[in-house]
Amino acid sequence: MRITTAGESHGKGLFCIIEGLPSQLTVDFEEIDTALALRQSGYGRGARQKIERDRVEILSGVRNRMTLGSPVTLAVFNRDYANWQAYMAAEGCDVSQRRLTKVRPGHADLSGLLKYGGDDARNILERASARETAVRVAAGSVCRSLLRELGVEITGYVRAVAGVEDGAQYSFAHIQSGRLKELGMMDENLQREAMEKIDSCKDAGDTCGGLIELRVKGLKSGFGSCMTYREKLDARLCAALMSVQAIKGAEVGLGFGAAALCGSEVHDEIYKEGGAYRRKTNRAGGIEGGMSNGEELVLRAAMKPIPTLMKGLSTVDYVTGESVRAAAERSDVCAVTACEIILESALACALCEAVLERLGGDNMAEVKERYGRLP
Repeated sequence: MRITTAGESHGKGLFCIIEGLPSQLTVDFEEIDTALALRQSGYGRGARQKIERDRVEILSGVRNRMTLGSPVTLAVFNRDYANWQAYMAAEGCDVSQRRLTKVRPGHADLSGLLKYGGDDARNILERASARETAVRVAAGSVCRSLLRELGVEITGYVRAVAGVEDGAQYSFAHIQSGRLKELGMMDENLQREAMEKIDSCKDAGDTCGGLIELRVKGLKSGFGSCMTYREKLDARLCAALMSVQAIKGAEVGLGFGAAALCGSEVHDEIYKEGGAYRRKTNRAGGIEGGMSNGEELVLRAAMKPIPTLMKGLSTVDYVTGESVRAAAERSDVCAVTACEIILESALACALCEAVLERLGGDNMAEVKERYGRLP
């Protein structure tokens, strides 16, 4: 399976082609739109979320809510394009307007101009924008439906915002039922404190990031490989998380915390009960030697503060070379809640790729039968 996205932040829309999906997979349009709404939610979001009300349109590969086995094309059209057509239209537009030459620290602006040429960072930021994740959420919802038919479920929560961190351990079921509104944290008191931190950042013209924890339940052992580094499951999943805009760190299980512990405190002892292998701990986060071991997958990702600050950081005008303050595009103060559903979606896509590589199958009946035969 292969997933490719296209589109610009203020262009006509965002688009995605999924190749290699088996036929006879039910596509839940309502679930996709619900996930898209979650991506636009959360305390600290900016004004654009009031303009866009994202909805998916499926342009190919699905008939009567069922995949055909052909490439599936997903589209999330930008309602704001009507306000940008004069500056973004492919068939001709006024490129002298909405130029951005005051390159913003923390963005792709400067590196992109140096790599791709030109003198208008608009050509870079339109693609580098996290708006691209709208169609990745749509794709992730389709992949989640496939995984669910195999008994594989994904959930997650916001573990920390602006340094306010929840160190408690939660079960998969508790996360599914207990995740709070506004920020997606689990503890009401900590969430209230985090929201106060977001308010303080907003008043100061600043931004904040956070930490997201993800869980996968029901994945059998043996997905991924120890034979080639490209097939290592932890490498593939962490790469998927790191591909999301603003993510600067990813870990599995104990992750970076394992570096400070002794081996006896890190590795999960193995037992055999009722003919099946089990572990009483899950410090490895469900992956050993680059392969799933049948335990719950546990991953975390660190989101940096959004680099567009309303007060602007010091930078340089790319055209004049003068020292200036960075331009302030419309932005959020905190998008950690949205990032959580985006990361779930990126994880679903990467897992779906790994699962289909091992199982093969042209239709869902074949895929499910082959998964059912695994130990």
